[in-house]
Amino acid sequence: MNTKPHVVIEESPHLETSAGMDSAGARTATAEFVLQHCPWADLDAVLLVVSELVTNAVRHTAGWWRLHLTAGADTLVVEMDDSSPQPPVAREPDLSGRGGGFGWHMVRRLAGRVEVRPLPYGKRVRATWVREAPGTASGC
Repeated sequence: MNTKPHVVIEESPHLETSAGMDSAGARTATAEFVLQHCPWADLDAVLLVVSELVTNAVRHTAGWWRLHLTAGADTLVVEMDDSSPQPPVAREPDLSGRGGGFGWHMVRRLAGRVEVRPLPYGKRVRATWVREAPGTASGC
């Protein structure tokens, strides 16, 4: 039997005033899922990626988003589907104090692998983490 634990969070449509609640709910569900199914994963990194993906979906789409988490024996996959066909764009970080431009760089750095795929109804951003084999972790 090869069943994988998973959870889906759906918010549709998003409202400007609910962006904080959307992100908080996604982070809470993600933390519970990772602690239960992938305790080996860097929880802080996963939560930052989820927060960024939710925030981008709320800010840059005109509709819904769906967060899907899947765990295998040695993998954690975070998928964000949303209604926009436009892929994320890496921007030059704005150091002027207004902020912005850091998120997509952060997602690509924190996740082991990041893919963006078009869907008939928008796009899917997939971030994947793979557990390191014992003895291969880099350290000081």
